Amino acid sequence: MAKEIWIADVQSGAHDGDEIELKGWVKRTRGSNKIRFVVLRDSTATIQCVAKRDSIGDESFEELKGALIEASLEIRGIVNPDDRAPGGHELIVTSVRVVGGVRPDSPFPITESAMESADGGETEFLLDNRHLYLRTSRMTNMLKIRSSVFGAIHSYFRDLDFTEYQAPNFVAGAVEGGSTLFEVPYFGKKAYLTQSWQLYAEAAMPALERLYTIAPSFRAEKSRTRRHLTEFWHAEMEVAWASNSEIMNHGEGVVRHIAKRLLNERENELNEIGRDLDLLARYADNPYPRMRYDEAIETLQSMNVDVEWGQDLDYSKEKVLTQDFDVPHFLTHYPKVAKPFYHRVDPDDEKYVLCHDLLAPEGYGEIIGGGERTWSEEEILARIDEEGVPREPYQFYIDTRTYGGVPHGGFGLGVDRVCSWLSGAEHIREVIPFPRDSRRVTP
Repeated sequence: MAKEIWIADVQSGAHDGDEIELKGWVKRTRGSNKIRFVVLRDSTATIQCVAKRDSIGDESFEELKGALIEASLEIRGIVNPDDRAPGGHELIVTSVRVVGGVRPDSPFPITESAMESADGGETEFLLDNRHLYLRTSRMTNMLKIRSSVFGAIHSYFRDLDFTEYQAPNFVAGAVEGGSTLFEVPYFGKKAYLTQSWQLYAEAAMPALERLYTIAPSFRAEKSRTRRHLTEFWHAEMEVAWASNSEIMNHGEGVVRHIAKRLLNERENELNEIGRDLDLLARYADNPYPRMRYDEAIETLQSMNVDVEWGQDLDYSKEKVLTQDFDVPHFLTHYPKVAKPFYHRVDPDDEKYVLCHDLLAPEGYGEIIGGGERTWSEEEILARIDEEGVPREPYQFYIDTRTYGGVPHGGFGLGVDRVCSWLSGAEHIREVIPFPRDSRRVTP
């Protein structure tokens, strides 16, 4: 039963002239009453299978002829190298078995016309049929790219002896702001789905010093841009004894590492979806410049963008600011009024906090947010009170400062946004199996 040979192995030339068995699904089928051409796919590649009635017999030929798109097959045949065949090889069929058929009255709904009408997988029809749309070559490529992004993040941190650490998804308070919290009933009490791992990571920071996670986060944002999800994957890290500049070094390091990993592992998939590999090489090989918030405001105002000092920069402003960027840029030193209480005030100028965002080019905007934390008990209490935040839900967080607080910092990286940017996706929905936003919670 276990599958022994993959189509990619056959297309590599490893089985030329051999009689083998392939297992997969029908991608395309055509032919006459005497010969059938079936393009078989598996998770690795596709191959054309040629079946002749006089070679496999009437019964098997009729069974194959009735195998519609997405029917699953077991096909035996002889591998024939042929430059005219897609991929350079074809399978001359000797026997076939339909494992899972498709009823003629219910053909596979994801047709070429449905794909052609899609804009980044956004049509309601394709979203409603996401469980089937995953089988398309574009989604298969996107999911493989996504897998390599996750692997690159893990390898970056583990190679530096970071410890992977998990935090709860049910929490009592906000990290980013109360308006984006998902409230859930919790045994007669109120709880919320987590917006970030950060506060619980800071509790473990004195124990582990270097820690990271990749985990889902939840934000009740009604934004309907191409880069927002209500449930998204967050890569976060925290480091003891680290400055804002040192945290940015890690942010640049992990993003460049991801770009390099994709070039090494997913060149074929990137080519198939039409991605410019030279751009990825640029992101992998070049340093990322740093600019202060004040410089960004002056730049935007010089471009006649309506923005005032002290405002956080939303996507529309990030898009304008980054339109001429060749590589990602760090934006640092936001005003204190624009950031939450946990960002450390700049000791050289109390109007600012020691923080950063990493903005990706090509119109993708922020992919990382981080900085130094407010680390002394006196400062954290002052900042909490200054913002009118109740102390009780954050008492555990305050305690980490009461007992041996140290300078530290970290960041959060939006994994789905990075996948979207590096793959060149039109919409963030393209790079996650089952996207969740303000309008969709199914399938």
